[in-house]
Amino acid sequence: MDPAVEREFTDFATQRTHALLRIAYTLTGDQHAAEDLVQIALAKAFLRWRSIRGEAEPYVKRIIYNESVSRWRRPHRRAETPMAAPPERAAAADDTDLRLAVRQALGSLPPRQRAVLVLRYLEDLTVHETAEVLGCRPGTVASQAARALAKLRDAVPDLDQTMRAHGGRGVQ
Repeated sequence: MDPAVEREFTDFATQRTHALLRIAYTLTGDQHAAEDLVQIALAKAFLRWRSIRGEAEPYVKRIIYNESVSRWRRPHRRAETPMAAPPERAAAADDTDLRLAVRQALGSLPPRQRAVLVLRYLEDLTVHETAEVLGCRPGTVASQAARALAKLRDAVPDLDQTMRAHGGRGVQ
């Protein structure tokens, strides 16, 4: 590969790895699994870099989402692990219990529902964009989001109150 193209890929990977890790962590709930997902996605992107460089980030994110869901479909599916604190932030003392409850509830969602929530509310994609990334219909995205949010509300009844108190943003 041309050294200039290699440098371009390295710059992309260096600049975007932290954001990609956050997304992968939210999907998996495990730092090591998140790192594995990002590494796989970047390796696949490297192989196709010349053709994807203009649209590299959406391409890499799609690989992360698809790999995350594929891991759950494999016969050697791993047992769920509780979600630990994200690597970058510490929770404020008054939000700790709620944060832990939300993380636990997110960790209990099926992978497809968790992916829909990450894409819709963390990545701020539209229903149609989310459907495109996940390779399904917009109606499937809407129904998965509705089911996932209902499960979160059941598991964490204080979530709606907190969302309203924070202007719809929830706990950061």
